Amino acid sequence: MRRKPGAILPLEASILETAVSLSTAGIEQFHGFELAKRLRGDEGQQRLTAHGTLYKALTRMEKAGLLESVWENPDTAVEEGRPRRRLYSITSKGRVAVARVEAEQAAASNLDPGLSTP
Repeated sequence: MRRKPGAILPLEASILETAVSLSTAGIEQFHGFELAKRLRGDEGQQRLTAHGTLYKALTRMEKAGLLESVWENPDTAVEEGRPRRRLYSITSKGRVAVARVEAEQAAASNLDPGLSTP
């Protein structure tokens, strides 16, 4: 099934919400594994079926302009004795998208189930 243009999947909404939360805490860039840990640690979040699911979502979101990424400095990885990481950050378009999702969720939770829409 194809999704509507501009539609945000639940995993993507969670990624954007986490990115905003990290940014608010002063963490402007994050890597995929750290994001996965935070998503799993949040109460009520579904467990990712595989890290590949997360990285595919990150790639889609970057192509859509919701996130941007850069490779970290290779010297940092060498100093820490690990592979280089791709670091992601939320874009202004991503911030607008997460605000829209949150507004839609708030509106949906305020609907009276006894009322029908025309």
